[in-house]
Amino acid sequence: MDRHDQLANYIEDLWAKGFKLTDEEIRFIYFGKRYTAAPDWKIKMALKLTLQIQLSFDRSFYISLLELLNKDSIQTNAEAREILRDKGFV
Repeated sequence: MDRHDQLANYIEDLWAKGFKLTDEEIRFIYFGKRYTAAPDWKIKMALKLTLQIQLSFDRSFYISLLELLNKDSIQTNAEAREILRDKGFV
């Protein structure tokens, strides 16, 4: 499965769980992916946290999280969670 399919499947899973993102929001998620060149695990983490914290899709919050997570120094999920904890997100 390529990376595009992983993100698409994650978005479909959100849909199945009742989180209905609009086509415009999905396009923005992929814009963020292209803009930051972030790997899918960081995109999914930013999307998940955006929805959990904001209770809806907030574009500026999502992009800010994605930029924070996409710093070169963050290479693992554990490092990402530590940074997010230090910044008060989780």
